[in-house]
Amino acid sequence: MSFTLFPGTRLALARDSLAGLSVGDALGAQYFVPGNKPSDLLDARVPAAPWEWTDDTEQACALVAVLNEGDFDRDAFAELLARQFEPYRGYGPGAVVMLREIREGLPWPIAAAAAFNGQGSCGNGAAMRAAPLGAWHADSLARAATQGVRAAEVTHAHPEGIAGGVAVTVAAAVAAAARLNGHRPDRGQLLRATAGHTPAGVVRDGLKEAAALTGGVAEAAARLGNGGQATAQDTVAFALWVADRYLGDFPAAVAACVVAGGDVDTTAAIAGGVVAAYTGIDGIPPAWLAAREPLPAWLAAASGE
Repeated sequence: MSFTLFPGTRLALARDSLAGLSVGDALGAQYFVPGNKPSDLLDARVPAAPWEWTDDTEQACALVAVLNEGDFDRDAFAELLARQFEPYRGYGPGAVVMLREIREGLPWPIAAAAAFNGQGSCGNGAAMRAAPLGAWHADSLARAATQGVRAAEVTHAHPEGIAGGVAVTVAAAVAAAARLNGHRPDRGQLLRATAGHTPAGVVRDGLKEAAALTGGVAEAAARLGNGGQATAQDTVAFALWVADRYLGDFPAAVAACVVAGGDVDTTAAIAGGVVAAYTGIDGIPPAWLAAREPLPAWLAAASGE
């Protein structure tokens, strides 16, 4: 089944994905608070509200704020993120330096290329914000991949950092397309489709390995990583394995990320953004949405609301 997406529909899909990303991020971050244990979530006793979101959500909000027809506007995204970012949200030191340089007038291609002694960042930052972009491009996986590169390049010049952003963008496009088509992909199908549009390298190899796994969360985390190194290579394959496995069950997807440990807010943000692209906002428990800190006021202002 093919479909035509109009701007309002694209934005609605992206907004649903952003809701899932931000709730996953904010709830996942609560498990870095002493005393909050994974068993609480599994027993449906989630931490007390409010749940503050992190840099994952802030970056995704900036991405959604600049979405429009045509190619992803990298200059507008860089300017908005550099102007609005709040370092205390959990940004790494390298990201703080880069965004401050951009805020002070350094062109983003130079700032991104200079990171990590000229290697560029292979961190999971491009991946953690990417799902709404993929939902926006639900009608074309190829275009989702192309735009995923553009969005990642603003802060990530390393090939693996870019590949992580592309993979999550494509995965969310697969999920949103499945929602529109009314057909849930078979297990592993989302991962295989995503790998087919992801540049060659460690991230793509991880997606292929993830598609072949038959065990549970513990095995997946052990084989693929859980984001503990904060790189795309040890984050994206696991987070998308979770999304593939629990595509119709948002709470179960977040719970899997919490149980796996590691960079929980980021794996839950990635998985949550992809799953919500499939389930829509109705798949997110209303109490969880209410517990999440409100999204920034500047997002509504940028969207003309």
